[in-house]
Amino acid sequence: MNYPVVKGAGYALIHAPEMAFHQGTTPITERRNRPDSEYLEKLPGHLRGFEEAVRYAPNQVYIGNMMPDELKELPRPWYENSPQQASRDGKYGEVMPEDEFIGLIKVVDAFDLVVLEESFQESVKAKLAEHPAVRGLKFLAKLDSGSVEDKDIAELVDKKIAVPIYFNSKVVGCVKRAHEFDSALSAHVMLENLVSKASASLGLMFLLEKSGLHAGDVDYIIECSEEACGDMNQRGGGNFAKAIGEICGCDNATGSDTRGFCAAPAHALVEAAALVQSGVFKNVVVLAGGSSAKLAMNSRDHIKKGMPVLEDMIGAFAIHIGENDGVNPVIRTDMIGRHRIGSGASPQAVIQAIVYDPLERMGMKITEIDRFSPEMQNPEITEPAGAGDVPNANYKMIAALGVKKGFFKREELLKAVDEFGMPGFAPTQGHIPSGVPFIGFARDMILAQQIKRAMIIGKGSLFLGRLTDLFDGISLIIEQNTGKRETELGKEEIRQIVAEAMRDFAKTIAGDK
Repeated sequence: MNYPVVKGAGYALIHAPEMAFHQGTTPITERRNRPDSEYLEKLPGHLRGFEEAVRYAPNQVYIGNMMPDELKELPRPWYENSPQQASRDGKYGEVMPEDEFIGLIKVVDAFDLVVLEESFQESVKAKLAEHPAVRGLKFLAKLDSGSVEDKDIAELVDKKIAVPIYFNSKVVGCVKRAHEFDSALSAHVMLENLVSKASASLGLMFLLEKSGLHAGDVDYIIECSEEACGDMNQRGGGNFAKAIGEICGCDNATGSDTRGFCAAPAHALVEAAALVQSGVFKNVVVLAGGSSAKLAMNSRDHIKKGMPVLEDMIGAFAIHIGENDGVNPVIRTDMIGRHRIGSGASPQAVIQAIVYDPLERMGMKITEIDRFSPEMQNPEITEPAGAGDVPNANYKMIAALGVKKGFFKREELLKAVDEFGMPGFAPTQGHIPSGVPFIGFARDMILAQQIKRAMIIGKGSLFLGRLTDLFDGISLIIEQNTGKRETELGKEEIRQIVAEAMRDFAKTIAGDK
């Protein structure tokens, strides 16, 4: 079978402490209900500076400057023991500072909703004009005009027409509402959606820069974030995908949005693989931006424990799925794991459906998968909030079921977890940690023959939408390319093969007589 391949990956992190304080759902809710709370008073003092965020080891892993396994050797807490020397530039992307990202939000704004203060706009324009991945954008010209004075921004905010944008505790701009009455086009929602669009665009820019994929060669884009853009008549109508492709110069592409809470990236990868293998499209990009709403989500617990607020990062990624080239790792479309509606909701039932069913269907053992990438949330973020070490919990369930099936001895469980697992390193932005952060590493490790196979696992909580109490999950296996490609036969070749077969058949019949 001519499987599709993973041809490249791009990853981006945006350090956004001011957005965490002003746009994160937890601080917003607290500000509305308890504006004088001790939590809000302490929050600014626990926000990290840019250099501290860059040095943080899990962030260095996310952009490709460290391997996930290196976190095993690093003493916890990582925020106190991360390397002192680190770069914002990584193998797969970068950590972008908040001021540059605010400039990028204006660059991707198609309806002049983003207004920036004059001196601030000039400063970020100069920085983005030198940025290797951004400087070639034709839309960068949006920073040439439209800036205003402080008093103009204050007037828009005071009239409730816009929400302010902050940098270094100062208002440097605002985002205006897109409609006077439509709550789906309110200033707050527009800021959220523009954050998602800008961060996804950045992820795509890094994919194009790091992998060598040409924007004009992209045929289809699948956007799989947890945001929804639309108006009051169709609140989730979309289409983020084409809007992002437009920014990055993918003029030959079309696209659409896929939604599935945390599991959406894995669903989107399966869709991309199917589109490529079927021959509908040659080059498909799966991408997603991050969520400003989820910034500082667990900050209350971090502050109680005297920690920095680690949820100050907006995440993004972009993955290129293309036709089999005989080199890059393939996606085994005949081994897709899925949580069916009737699979059951227990942890064992979920792991059986997503992890073991596709392997058992093909007669493969769990020990033939070298690495698993489930929900890769950073445990230093989730543990203080009582959610535990999410990746490790998944690994233990996989191994425990393996013990029950006879693949491991009970005393080998933790050893198995250590061998096929890895520490979580992704920001807790729902869909961002869901399997995909490891794809860049998996591709490189397979190409270097360090591993043969990796399983990417997406899991989701569909009950969050209050339409069903079902869980969700889907998995795919990426494995070493055999170097053999099937080629499409032409009509003349098919005619010759059929003719030869008919001649052989006729000779056989004649011999029998």
